[in-house]
Amino acid sequence: MKLDEIKSIFDKNAIVLEQCAMYLNHTPDAMTAEQMKEITGGESELEERSFALFLANIFFEDENEMTEFYKEYYSKGVKKLSPEDYTSDPYYKSIKIPQAQIDSWTLSNQKYQPYEAFVYNDLLSSGYKEIPRIGFFEKEFSFPTVFENGVEWMAIKPNEIETMKEPIAKAHGSVLVCGLGLGYYAYMISQKSNVSKITIVERDERAIRLFCDYILPQFDKKDKITIIKADAIDYLREQAPKQKLDFAFIDLWHDASDGVELYIKIKKLEALNSKIEYSYWIERTIISSIKASVFNSIYPKLKSGKLQKTEKELENMLSDEYIRELSKYL
Repeated sequence: MKLDEIKSIFDKNAIVLEQCAMYLNHTPDAMTAEQMKEITGGESELEERSFALFLANIFFEDENEMTEFYKEYYSKGVKKLSPEDYTSDPYYKSIKIPQAQIDSWTLSNQKYQPYEAFVYNDLLSSGYKEIPRIGFFEKEFSFPTVFENGVEWMAIKPNEIETMKEPIAKAHGSVLVCGLGLGYYAYMISQKSNVSKITIVERDERAIRLFCDYILPQFDKKDKITIIKADAIDYLREQAPKQKLDFAFIDLWHDASDGVELYIKIKKLEALNSKIEYSYWIERTIISSIKASVFNSIYPKLKSGKLQKTEKELENMLSDEYIRELSKYL
């Protein structure tokens, strides 16, 4: 693939990510049930395609551009979800979230309205292409949430459930969990017979109190869990190397915007205990952000010929494996 073709893909990735962020932050409920019914004539099998076309039409006046981005991104990233796939989740079935408040923190529920758009999974990678995955329900969907001063701090919604499937499957032995949230990850791995101990590190006293008062008592395997109030990075640097740990799951950020810096800091600490297998929440999205920065920084030198790379060398340099390793030295 020629250099300018790669540059074009990275530019398109950035355009689509910006478009999706704009839509989700400002008008996630722009599509309504009435509009969808009018567009599809009530044919439910047309809803995914119609939603993808709706998004592409919002952002492109030029028909050729709209068609191009629809085919390459939106048609592949938009998905109609089934509420039953999430309400049947073991956490949803076993843990009941009450209304509660500690200082400025509130434990409650919020809802997705029918056809409200949201990110439902990590980026879908296809070569150099990075496709945001946008989901919607045809029915109202309620999910547990912690608010700080009225602003969502943590929630257990489709995105969290989907993005934690792999790190849940990988967890084994003595597990370190950095970031408490509503305890979804801890609950799910506590159900695994090959997980013997779970140490959760959380620095916010209010988060710990909410969890211990209202959620942890409902865990049937709570004897596996220990909660430590500490800064996760300090703990990884000073305490984790002294312990017998098999697996660590890091979930300390809201999204890639605040995740990249923390991810890089923690990657540097992996060498302190090489026996631990590390897993990072939404790592695919974080790697994509770092990869784009790397490419954009070297592109002028590649274009001018000041930096010489074969196609294969560049491909290796922009691989997930290389970016993971590079992150330890940034």
